Amino acid sequence: MINESARLARAFCDRRLPVMAFLDTHHPNKPEDPYPTHCIVGTHESNLVPALQWIEKEPNVTIRRKDCFDGYFGSIEDDGSNVFVDWAKNHQIRKLVVVGVCTDICVLDFVCSTMSARNRGFLRPLEEVVVYSAACATFDIPPHVATHTKGALAHPQEFMHHVGLYMAKERGAKIANQLSFSEQTKA
Repeated sequence: MINESARLARAFCDRRLPVMAFLDTHHPNKPEDPYPTHCIVGTHESNLVPALQWIEKEPNVTIRRKDCFDGYFGSIEDDGSNVFVDWAKNHQIRKLVVVGVCTDICVLDFVCSTMSARNRGFLRPLEEVVVYSAACATFDIPPHVATHTKGALAHPQEFMHHVGLYMAKERGAKIANQLSFSEQTKA
């Protein structure tokens, strides 16, 4: 998943296509229930993985730190504006490719909110949302671990990844297991 995300990011950057990357970044005093503490601001967890850190220096990349599961809602500013909506409109995004972790949580919530906003006309000219399955993944909590961890539920990785993809498709996103670029997408 990481290698495929890095490959795709390189393809977008080589073509100077706009990229927006959401980073899960939380403050220690603002929990994200029901999940345990994670991605605390200033820790390595709140940064891009080493294989993707290079995108921070790319001129076509916008980094957005979010403190909730959903990048769409995590892009809302105090004044009510939305950094993601503005980015999509400014770049005239017609097809949005979504990758990331966790397929069944962050990816799915972002896709659902984005599809709803598109359907309501808030993201014109957005036409398609495509989830690239090879660049998505989720976490694994085996049943024997969940049984002995307070508040934990079993979370079978492969199954939940496919649940996330299924739910995204059910909401109107397209699911792709490969991507190609046409001559029209080159800068």
